[in-house]
Amino acid sequence: MMDPLPVSRPKWEIFCQVVDNFGDIGVCWRLARDLARREQGAVRLWVDDWAVLARICPAAAGMDPAMGGTVDGVEVRQWTPAFVASVPGEIVIEAFACELPPTQLEAMAAQAVAPVWINLEYLSAEDWVAGCHGLASPHPRLALVKHFFFPGFDANTGGLLREPELLARRDRFVTQPQGRAAWRAARGLPVAEDDGLVVSLFAYEQAAVRALLRAWEQSARPVHVLVPVSRILPDVAAALDCATLEVGARIERGALCVHVLPFTDQDGYDALLWACDLNFVRGEDSFVRAQWAARPFVWQIYPQADAAHHDKLDAFLTRYLAGLPPAAADAQARFWRAWNDCADDGTTPAAAWPAFADALPVLAAHARAWCEAQAALPDLAFRLTKFCSHLRRGAG
Repeated sequence: MMDPLPVSRPKWEIFCQVVDNFGDIGVCWRLARDLARREQGAVRLWVDDWAVLARICPAAAGMDPAMGGTVDGVEVRQWTPAFVASVPGEIVIEAFACELPPTQLEAMAAQAVAPVWINLEYLSAEDWVAGCHGLASPHPRLALVKHFFFPGFDANTGGLLREPELLARRDRFVTQPQGRAAWRAARGLPVAEDDGLVVSLFAYEQAAVRALLRAWEQSARPVHVLVPVSRILPDVAAALDCATLEVGARIERGALCVHVLPFTDQDGYDALLWACDLNFVRGEDSFVRAQWAARPFVWQIYPQADAAHHDKLDAFLTRYLAGLPPAAADAQARFWRAWNDCADDGTTPAAAWPAFADALPVLAAHARAWCEAQAALPDLAFRLTKFCSHLRRGAG
């Protein structure tokens, strides 16, 4: 049974439920840590799946979920079906269309000054996002108003999660001997990029990986594939004719060498992205982090009913590929669509790989330029803080 709920009032209170395996809680954990590190006031994070939190935040694994605790300045709590209302934060965020507990809504409405209530939406590059960002939605019964906050890729949206020191940490890791070079050497990987291609593979289930691995086996240069424990691992094992693949396994086939890595915390995952030449990512959290890595990447978008995710994929490709030479843009678009099983002509990832591989040098320069352009825009935590401050002044 949960212990008595905290009576102190945080400035920020974030509610999150698991939808995309790890990604939803991953985004919220990054946001909570970012707000706390910027000293934007006390932060409380509610998650429904403690096991997921513990995988990306190992300190939570040693806690009693019923008691919660504090990590990196964030108070973490478990959101259970028997939720008892707490003293609501000054700013309450419901992430990714989760519904706040009715008792919490009542507690929010009972405050002398109602909290700022934010619906943090999924990231999308679609044109309609800018028109919906910031819109208000009054509660039908209570004296509460919810505002929609959309992350995005331009000045008319909510921006992307990016800690103030992130890119400086990345650059130190890439350039200093104890960073990228040491990371690779410790795992038996080529230190010089000319000695082989190092790929991270973090993905949902993907039957097409079998043929892609076969193509990598026949590559003219070594291909090292780093596979963290994730949903694609059984498909990789089957493709290699292995019953299972355990952490630490190293399987060599022709030019291909597959390394199985443990699931890591978020800082460790950033280092993995920075260490690789090409990153396969999925969902939202790793998708954004791959962009900050400033390396070529392949996005596997979270599948939605009626193939609605295909429009989201194409919307991002339209933005991301702008300005690229046509051959490189076509190579990336064809490979991404094949990886997401939405190629108009039925192209497979294996068939699209040679052109994509040839384009990687051009795509690497483009990834850096894209990252720099996005970094010139205010980040999500900054814009969210400014937006909520404006709403609070209006309420006062």
